[in-house]
Amino acid sequence: MVSDLLYHLGTHKSMGLDKIHPRILRELAEVLTKPFSITYQQLWITREVPVDQKLATVTPIYEKGQKEDHGNYRPVSQTSVLQKVMEQITLSAIMRHVEYNQVIRPSQHGFMKGRSCLTNLISYDKVT
Repeated sequence: MVSDLLYHLGTHKSMGLDKIHPRILRELAEVLTKPFSITYQQLWITREVPVDQKLATVTPIYEKGQKEDHGNYRPVSQTSVLQKVMEQITLSAIMRHVEYNQVIRPSQHGFMKGRSCLTNLISYDKVT
């Protein structure tokens, strides 16, 4: 799983606070897979997140309207690429648990992969 995530990193993304560019991780994926897997497994077992992985740089991005009005900006946070990989591993583990144990009812459509408002309406139409 770690190797797949590293091989499929978007190289057009910017580097995070750790100053590691995604292209470097992608090109070294074969070498880094085992050490990252061990590290991520230890973090999962201990339920700890390194302090530097909790940090982000927040940049205000101008949307529209008067530039003097702070409400016309949206915050964009820049985090570590390694943190994003860890988040994807965690998300995958949670989703496997949810699907295997059928935690979410089939009638739930919002925020579910492969389901949408349209599939919700279609299933509602079949019921009525």
